[in-house]
Amino acid sequence: MGVSPETPATSTPGRARRADMKIGIIGAGNIGGNLTRRLTALGHDVSVANSRGPHTLKELADETGATPVRVEEAARGAEIAVVAVPLKAVPDLPSGLFDEAAEGLAVIDTGNYYPQRDGRIAGIEDEGLTESRWTERQIGHPVVKAFNGTYARDILDRHRPAGDPERMALPVAGDDEAAKRKIRDLIEELGFDTVDAGGLDDSWRQQPGTPVYGLRGNVDDVTRALAEASPERPADLRG
Repeated sequence: MGVSPETPATSTPGRARRADMKIGIIGAGNIGGNLTRRLTALGHDVSVANSRGPHTLKELADETGATPVRVEEAARGAEIAVVAVPLKAVPDLPSGLFDEAAEGLAVIDTGNYYPQRDGRIAGIEDEGLTESRWTERQIGHPVVKAFNGTYARDILDRHRPAGDPERMALPVAGDDEAAKRKIRDLIEELGFDTVDAGGLDDSWRQQPGTPVYGLRGNVDDVTRALAEASPERPADLRG
């Protein structure tokens, strides 16, 4: 998952592959780094950034062909942007981050709230915001929640062609149906089925501590796990 070295409506498998896209990835850790690897392998034009600067991404760039950039430049011209940073770092992202993105930009939020790492976030604890709704307010752009409960290594190792009985499904939540469709298409191109997990205010169903978090299951498994989720955040995940 987003903090682990091993890091996890109906599906629409078999959709036609769309033209290569420009994709910006903010955060080059486990999830961001492996998405960079897979998306460049699929032929997409990927820019990747982290908090330490482009010079620290030379090895990843040499491996993948991605373009290392400053965070401020990551979404320039992008059709899809991925925010894959710890929640505590989200408020420090530059203002105007998406001002030069392509029209119709879809933003993926992969984040999870871990109070032990992120400190206490009042918007989540006191206002009852979902993690991604809080992130959306911080960055000033609608987001689609995906990959937050996916083991990062699975992005490299567990992708399968459409129709394969071992193909995993991932939950995807968001309010913007066009953006959500774009993200679901990309995930399916990456080799995973998707399940529509509802709007962003429903995304608590895939937060840490829920049945779907870290689940390596198919569409039916994921659908069932989302339905079984409780809105009560486990005690060890409260600040």
